[in-house]
Parts: sequence; structure tokens; C-alpha cells
Amino acid sequence: MKKFNRFVLIAAAACAVSSLAFAGGKGDSETKIPVTFAGTEAATTGQSRMMQAVADKLNATGRFNATVLVAGALSGDTDALVTQAKMGVSLVVPSDPGRLASQFKISDMNILMAPYILTDPAMLKKLPDTPLFKEWQAQLEKQGIVYITNMYNGFRCFYTTTPVKTVSDLSGLRIRGFGNAIGNNLAKYLGFANIGISWGEVFPGIQSKTLDGCEVQVATADGSRIYEVVKNLAMTKHYMLQSAFVCSSNFYNSMPEADRAFFTKTMRETALEYGEIIQKEEAGFYDNMKKNGVTIYDVDIAEFQKAIQPLYDNNDLKFSTGLKDRLFKELGK
Repeated sequence: MKKFNRFVLIAAAACAVSSLAFAGGKGDSETKIPVTFAGTEAATTGQSRMMQAVADKLNATGRFNATVLVAGALSGDTDALVTQAKMGVSLVVPSDPGRLASQFKISDMNILMAPYILTDPAMLKKLPDTPLFKEWQAQLEKQGIVYITNMYNGFRCFYTTTPVKTVSDLSGLRIRGFGNAIGNNLAKYLGFANIGISWGEVFPGIQSKTLDGCEVQVATADGSRIYEVVKNLAMTKHYMLQSAFVCSSNFYNSMPEADRAFFTKTMRETALEYGEIIQKEEAGFYDNMKKNGVTIYDVDIAEFQKAIQPLYDNNDLKFSTGLKDRLFKELGK
């Protein structure tokens, strides 16, 4: 019942946001296009700043009334936000390929976030133009969602209360990770217990010792001051995290063609721009970790890759035959 009530409240809030956006025309003869960018990360992260930059560019045309709600202001649950978009609310939501794969039952999409598959942010530049991406777009649109683009959002590593130098050091630890097929299989082969709770519960969970750590990108770890409760960082770089931006099919298709084209172009160009910004900023975040007493371990990544290999040998993520080769060929790798 509580989950249902929370869902209703989120829906009401989202509808209210859309109503306010429609009211933003200020007497213009032509109603502006309302859109709200809603995310769970802090306002200082690259993902949140990217959405604000897009909103500013849209508003500068005089055709849009774009607003930005981050840090869980609309909801701290990404899947719930995506569900609201699916229902037709004019939201743009940064999810990730693994979440979308689980939420919409498109298992091949997991390859974009699978451990140690994509390791170069430059690959994302060509991704929206690949036949694979267009196939996933078509599958999602049938379910009410438009898949706009992906943005590099950092490599995920382990932040723990005890040192992790080898795979065996993860054994038995309670780690907050993705609560989906990718997260569960990472835990299965690396030997930790995967705890799929919301990000807002992580700091107090580690503080109260119900969690032993988390796996996350450095910008989010820094923005959440994780260094106050963990003092060990293992540079495993097991996922290349991507923000997968999606919106409502109804909203997207309701825009005039020229506005829709500008919206899409702006989203994709700004995603590439901020992906590069995020890469440049990461060194400073790691330096800040050190300044706050975190010991950074440069682990043997080959050992972690070897531990993960059975995931692919057993095809636990249920990839279609030849998927990896096809993806790399379409990306020109």
C-alpha cells in the first residue's frame, strides 16, 4: 500500500510539474512546449549540469518551457520517473542501459553496461547512429518510451570500509549496487552480496554498518561525501556508466517536427559535450578522495575480468548470438 501511495504522489507531482510548464507561456500567442528534466543525482554532478545546459538551450529558442528537478526533487527512484514518462508525462529522465534492459525486458541492451565490455567513452559518439541503437529505440517506443541518447557518466569502482585489493577481498561484503541482472551477476561472480537499495539510503547504510560499501562513479561518490564513511577505493572500473536519456513517446511525437529535431540534436550534442567534461573532472574528484583520507588501490583489472568471464561463457545476460561482435563492428571498433 505504501508503494502504491508513493507512486500516486509521484504521478501527482509529475502532472503538477507539467501543468506549471504549460502555464509558462506568459501570454504568448503560441504555447511553449513544456518539458521537465528529472534526475536523482546532486545538482553539482555532470549529469545534472548537462540537463540544465539542455534546458537553457531549449528555453533560449523561445519555443520551450524547460525546467530541471534534480537530487530526487521529483522522485529518488529512477524507474518510477521512467514509468511516469511512459504514462505520457513530459519528463526527460536519465536512466541507464541496464535499468532500461530490465524495466522493459530488452536483454541485449545490457551489453552497453555489462562489465568490461565498453571501456572507451569515445564509443558513445557513434552509438545513436548504429542499427542496434535504432532497434532498441523501436522496441522501447512500442512501450511508450523514446530513447534519445547516451552520455558517459564515469567508471564505477568499489568504495568499501575494508580494503579491496583482490577479487577475494569482496567475498561476503554487503555492497550497494544495481538491483538488476547486471548488478546481480556482478555480485555472483565477484562474491559479494548485492544490495539494491536507493542511492539516498547508501550513506546511512554504511554509517550504521548495515552496508560494507557501494560501487559507484566518483562524481556521485564525491557529491554524496562517501569519503566520510568509507576510506578504501578499489579502481576496478568494472562498468562504464552511461546516462541513457529517455522521454515519453507521446510528448516526443507531439512536438512539431522542427522542434523535435532541435530537441534531439541538442540532447545528443550536449551529452557528448558533458561526457568530455566529466572525463576531465574525474582526476579532481579522485584527488579530493585522497585529501579526505581515502586510500586508492590500483587493482589488477585482469584478475577481475577473469572472474567475470563465466558471466559471458554462461550467457547469463541472455545476449543474442554474436551481439558483442555486431556492436563493435557497428561502432567501428
